[in-house]
This record gives sequence, structure tokens and C-alpha cells, in this order.
Amino acid sequence: MITTFAAALNAGLRRALEDDPKVVLMGEDIGSLGGVFRVTDALQKDFGDNRVIDTPLAESGIIGTAFGMALRGYRPVCEIQFDGFVYPAFDQIVSQVAKIHYRTKGKVLAPLTIRIPFGGGIGSVEHHSESPEAYFAHTAGLRVVAPSTPADAYQMIRAAVASDDPVIFFEPKRRYWDKADVDFLALDAASLPELHRADVRVTGTDATVVAYGGTVATALSAAKIAEEEGHSLEVIDLRSLSPIDFDTIEESVAKTGRLIITHEAPVFAGLGAEIAARITERCFYQLEAPVLRVGGFDIPYPPAKLEKHHLPDSDRILAAVDRSLAA
Repeated sequence: MITTFAAALNAGLRRALEDDPKVVLMGEDIGSLGGVFRVTDALQKDFGDNRVIDTPLAESGIIGTAFGMALRGYRPVCEIQFDGFVYPAFDQIVSQVAKIHYRTKGKVLAPLTIRIPFGGGIGSVEHHSESPEAYFAHTAGLRVVAPSTPADAYQMIRAAVASDDPVIFFEPKRRYWDKADVDFLALDAASLPELHRADVRVTGTDATVVAYGGTVATALSAAKIAEEEGHSLEVIDLRSLSPIDFDTIEESVAKTGRLIITHEAPVFAGLGAEIAARITERCFYQLEAPVLRVGGFDIPYPPAKLEKHHLPDSDRILAAVDRSLAA
């Protein structure tokens, strides 16, 4: 079935609501409106306003309330309308949600999923295009994931809701309308995926390109262009940002000898830095060139007309590949 990324998320949330009566959705305008990006379209109509709850415009209150519900045995799924709106809830997430399991020596769980549309590429105004993933990946006690395909969106949202750990679920907003053929019957028959596993999207021999979220499609496009130029790139979709599946990356780099990491967030202190450091430690004798990073610039997110210069594109990834191959 051909479906969009947003529709696949909707189907995954629907399935989670059907499977467990303790699952509730919460967020601003997610009910009758169906969310800004229509990810929750028709769910309130089908499941009622006691399970798909329109909340006040108060992110700290949304997460605080959901945290209390999680402690009482519910599995809340919160929607933060845009990435730049998560900061009022930051204290609740890092001070309470992330720490309760450790603070209680494992006796108290917080099965809470926080959905955050993230990244740029849609021409939004200020505070509507951010890449805050490093803040949360740095916080012990949180799982942080970012699907890049409709099939992964469907399966990973279900796995996140079923997890007993709090999950920050980043959704690349510029991919909401990307379409793919999704076999829902096969996915329903399969086991839920392990949230921390990376996926090799394309195999190659000359260099490894690691991406996640919105930049996976960009990396795949770069791989196609590179193939036409006689170079073979292996593209890894990270999927999980915390924990990171370093084993899959290490196996790839041991084969290719080169690594390029791309993400929309600024390069400085981004996830690419952690991956570069770890893989340099683990693959020091296999690397044929320094690990390179391609990301956003170290600036506040630029105005919409300038975002195409800020976001990594195929040309910037391929320029890094050329530098790596020439080393």
C-alpha cells in the first residue's frame, strides 16, 4: 500500500490505541484538528476525547501531566507541535522523566513517548525548525529515535509506545509527505523492531555515510550520484540516536575504511562528533582517512529563504566523500 510518512505514523498510533487501552494521546490541537501535520487525523473521532486529548498550550503542563499518568500505569504519547516548542518542557523531561527509573533503583517506570517534529526544509518561521536531538541524546535515561521511512515510522512508533523506557520520538517534518509502499500485513505479523538498531540502506565499498531522520534521503541521493561517478557508498540509517548502534557502523567502516556523518543540526557538539570519536577509537587501524562531518552551520536556524544553504545537500556530502577519498 502506498502511504505517506505521516499516514504511516497515524496507522501506528491507531494500532497502539487498539492494542492497549492504557495508551492515550495528548497534545495541542491533536483531536478535532488532527494535529498541525494531520498525524492524529480522525483518531479522536474513533477513540474518543478521553483517549485522544486536546491540551492547553502549555508544554510543561503536557509533559508533567503525562508523566504523572505514566506513573499510574498509563502509556501517554505526547505531541510537541514543533521542535522549538519543546524547551518549556525541558525541565520536566530531563529532571523528572529521564531520572525516575534510576532514582527509584528500577522500581518505577515511565513508559512515556514524546513525539517531536524536527528539522527544517519546510520554510517555517522562527522556532519552527530546530534540531535539538543532541540535548536529549546527552541525557541519560532517555531513548532517542528518529525514523526516516514510512515503514519504520509505523513500526517504531508502536515499539516506542510499547517500551517501558521514556522515548523521545523525532519525526523529520520535511519527510511527512514522502511516499513509499508499506506492507502493513507483513509488518503486523513481524515482531516489533529493537529501537536501538541501525539499518544499512545501501551497501557499498568505498566509504560509509551515516545519516538519520531527514538526511537519510539526502544521503541515498548522494549515493546514487556517486555510483554514476564510479564510487560505491554504503549508507547507514542510524534510526536510534541514543543508544547508538556502533557495532553496525564499525562493521561498515572496517570494510570501507572511510566515514562521513551527516545531520541537519550544527556540526559543533552534534551527534556526529560522538560517532566520529567512538569510531576513531574502535576503527583506528582500519580508517584510511579522517572521519568527516557534514551538517548545519553554527548559527541560529536561518530564515526560510536561506535554509537551503544551511541544510546538508547531496553536493556537500559528495564534497566530503571526495575529500575522504583523496586523503
